[in-house]
Amino acid sequence: MSRLVNSLIHCVLTSRDTNVATVDAKESYVVYLSLFLTSFLAATILPAYSEVLLGGLVTQGYAPFLLWFWATLGNTLGSVVNGVIGRQIERFKHKRWFPVKERHLTSAQERFNKYGQWSLLLAWLPVGGDPLTVIGGIMRVPWLNFVVLVALGKGARYAIVIWVVQYST
Repeated sequence: MSRLVNSLIHCVLTSRDTNVATVDAKESYVVYLSLFLTSFLAATILPAYSEVLLGGLVTQGYAPFLLWFWATLGNTLGSVVNGVIGRQIERFKHKRWFPVKERHLTSAQERFNKYGQWSLLLAWLPVGGDPLTVIGGIMRVPWLNFVVLVALGKGARYAIVIWVVQYST
């Protein structure tokens, strides 16, 4: 197990392809900002696939650690937005236009209570991860716990994506 962890850390911190032409600072800035924004949007209900962009940038030789950092930061902050929305939902759940029936909301809260705030480690899941962060907001998970648990799960996912891309190319 420690060998796998060491391998993941090595992949995130170093690039295998040393023959890739260096890019200028302005292009790098745009690339990392694009990854940040795509990762941010991917954590919301908007359709965005940050893993595809991340994998492409890894193959182009961008710094794996910076790619990991910006993808994780963007995706985590997007989940924080979901948490903020969750904290505001109680104000609107009785409105006629509200898109979720109260019984579904109650059911989701009961499931969240069954597994607790640790379930936020699964916020990286492609299906159910984003609603999980909304429920975490509804349940008023303390912000520090929320951010740390979500960032750990999402950071691990991006590290694995980088590792897989680096060792499959």
